[in-house]
Amino acid sequence: MKPQKVKTGMLTFPSSGEIVPEPLGVVLVISTWNYPFLIAVDPVIGAIAAGNAVVLKPSEVAPATSALLSKLLGEYLDTSAVKVIEGAVRETTELLAQKWDKIMYTGNGRVARIVLAAAAKHLTPVILELGGKCPAVVDANINLKVTARRIISGKWGCNNGQTCISPDYILTTKEYAPKVVDALAAELEKFYGKDPLGSNDLSRIVNIHHFDRLEKLMDDEKVSGKIVHGGQRDKTNLKIAPTILLDVEEDSLIMNEEIFGPLLPIVTVNKIEDSFGAINAKGKPLAAYLFTNDKTLKEEFVRSVSAGAIAINETALHFMEVGLPFGGVGESGMGSYHGKFSFDAFSHKKAVLRRGFGGEVSARYPPYAPWKLQLLKALVKGNIIEILRALLGW
Repeated sequence: MKPQKVKTGMLTFPSSGEIVPEPLGVVLVISTWNYPFLIAVDPVIGAIAAGNAVVLKPSEVAPATSALLSKLLGEYLDTSAVKVIEGAVRETTELLAQKWDKIMYTGNGRVARIVLAAAAKHLTPVILELGGKCPAVVDANINLKVTARRIISGKWGCNNGQTCISPDYILTTKEYAPKVVDALAAELEKFYGKDPLGSNDLSRIVNIHHFDRLEKLMDDEKVSGKIVHGGQRDKTNLKIAPTILLDVEEDSLIMNEEIFGPLLPIVTVNKIEDSFGAINAKGKPLAAYLFTNDKTLKEEFVRSVSAGAIAINETALHFMEVGLPFGGVGESGMGSYHGKFSFDAFSHKKAVLRRGFGGEVSARYPPYAPWKLQLLKALVKGNIIEILRALLGW
């Protein structure tokens, strides 16, 4: 919160400059259901730290956590500065009709467009944390066992794929794809057993609506015959086993929407470099992953693939680094937060220039003359020699 000193130039000498962060005002945070406590509290902390008042709208899809947040924040925080509003579409619509100083929404692109349209009526700035189809490119010159474990951790270990930065699909070469399938299958059995539906370590699908949506993706006639591992489901208990699909067609449903569940298609390419173009042909994802030991490939991936974040030889863990901003680009969102970036996201950086009444430069005032223009140009450049030449009329 301390003002940041800024060096000033010759044009304003003598002067001092500083950047003063100030609160935006009243902030609306609309959170989501997949990490219903973290995704609600994390931005609220940043907004409070920056000095704002906050209204939090938790997700109605996680009603128990929503009720808990309402109870705890009401009990432990000043409700004149931090307030929780529970509800669903009607309540959210009413909230969006109000004028806010900033809105942060975490969720899907369809609702994000509604939020953005509502914010535009009041010229309210927004942070949109969305998702997209996060790719994982798997090269051949790697430790395949470690790669498989890290993909599993980022996919099925993170809410059984119900995570915005989970790997959505894998890209690898035709020759290497069978090895990737075998490695994933072997490690999945170690983690979740021969009957994954009975594992206590595998998350349920959040509700019947999302279960039916995932079943529709699996039962698509272009996809159902592509399952090479898993595919078991238990509708009563809302469980779907880790499922791997090989050589899924690009025009199938599963390849044209964010999966947000335990299904992992593998798309094959002739050369691993071809995967970069395939990624860029889709909307910009919230995260993109590359597993390789090839230094040139790493550099090319970072340079050519546009994504909210990139992780090399890892999945999802960048979210935990508070020194890194977390946010999307393009259709995966706008704005970022986490750590100091949260403070910045909910602050206005106010520019302050301080001067006394000395240091007058007559060249800034009419009547103008060529020597005045010469002097002002020299002052803007900060070139002492040119300033002297202008003053001496050279």
